[in-house]
Amino acid sequence: MTDDEPAGDEHATDGEPGADGEPTADDEPTPRHDRVRGHPTPGPLNSLQHWTSAKSPLRVALNYVVVWLVRVSPSLKLKNWLLARIGVTVGDGVSWGLEATPDVFWPERITLGDHVIVGYDATLLCHEFLQAEYRVGDVVVGDRAMIGAGAIVLPGVEIGAGAQVAANSLVTRDVEPGTTVAGVPARPMRGDDSDDAGLDDD
Repeated sequence: MTDDEPAGDEHATDGEPGADGEPTADDEPTPRHDRVRGHPTPGPLNSLQHWTSAKSPLRVALNYVVVWLVRVSPSLKLKNWLLARIGVTVGDGVSWGLEATPDVFWPERITLGDHVIVGYDATLLCHEFLQAEYRVGDVVVGDRAMIGAGAIVLPGVEIGAGAQVAANSLVTRDVEPGTTVAGVPARPMRGDDSDDAGLDDD
């Protein structure tokens, strides 16, 4: 087992409801759950109790220290350099806001396109620890997409180029290119409301 290969027998969780409790919709082109892999953790303990089998504790500790530096550094260049050191794919001109947090366990599953903005205190998650299994999936953010302050993006979500995620939104499904979404869970906004999405990056 390597740091990048979680323990447990991989199996797809197609069509299952996720940690947000929301069933997948038949009309979605690619539900995020189709891109999330489940890893069973048999026994009476919940999956978080097995985290040291899922990922090397030393790797998680190193990631945590780097993520802490990323969260507090005022330098965008330093943030991007540090993100790349823990495996995040970082495009040109990425702006990572203060206190924004990449996944600590699997940061290498995050891809940020060119000129992406990730706002203050936003969180990009690539894992979910559930009762009987944990799930891991990539998060992909397209070129010039913007994620507002305090937003949370769940594993397996793809945010299209030029899309906007409003502040404090919970992104449970893909965001089409050029679309503005808002809410819990995030849904497309009407054109008249998109100016009020609260997309400040700091």
